[in-house]
Amino acid sequence: MSELTPPAQMWAKEQTQADQDHHTPTAGAMTGHIVANLEVLSHKLMQASWYVTGLNRTALRELFANQLQQAQTQLFELGQVLIDEGEMAPSTAQEFADYSMLEEAGELKYETAERIVDQLAHDYYTENLFVTRAIKLAEKEDRPVLAGYLTTLLGSNNHNIAELQAMLGRFGLAGLEEEDDED
Repeated sequence: MSELTPPAQMWAKEQTQADQDHHTPTAGAMTGHIVANLEVLSHKLMQASWYVTGLNRTALRELFANQLQQAQTQLFELGQVLIDEGEMAPSTAQEFADYSMLEEAGELKYETAERIVDQLAHDYYTENLFVTRAIKLAEKEDRPVLAGYLTTLLGSNNHNIAELQAMLGRFGLAGLEEEDDED
């Protein structure tokens, strides 16, 4: 019977591997960013649901609550897909903060409903930048299960973008792509 590796040593090894994977992007590393983004998105949707004001508050709270439930389900399922694929999923608050490309801001709760909806549309758009990259990497690495889940996630994100954009009187990616080109 072999001796078990101490947890602290296993954690250090995982962190070293994660650092290497993020310097040479792999499907697993890119998907780790998506998992972290989903965690932060969940927080933002919860905040939006709690603090949105205005005449459309009831409808927006319901939309945000549904998107929150969806994001939390996706977070759990995608993390499990990573584990099933032999990868490590981010699972600590620090990893979520380090790997997410979405930003939280306490002041968002004081913004208008329109500004909150716009911010969430941008968040889904940013998320999709990682999803499309992860799909390509998963296909290149011959990981059809991961690619399939990510493709479904992309479709859900596209639908959420379309819904949020329609609320703003916009179609497709209007107002999302143009701003990225200026950065």
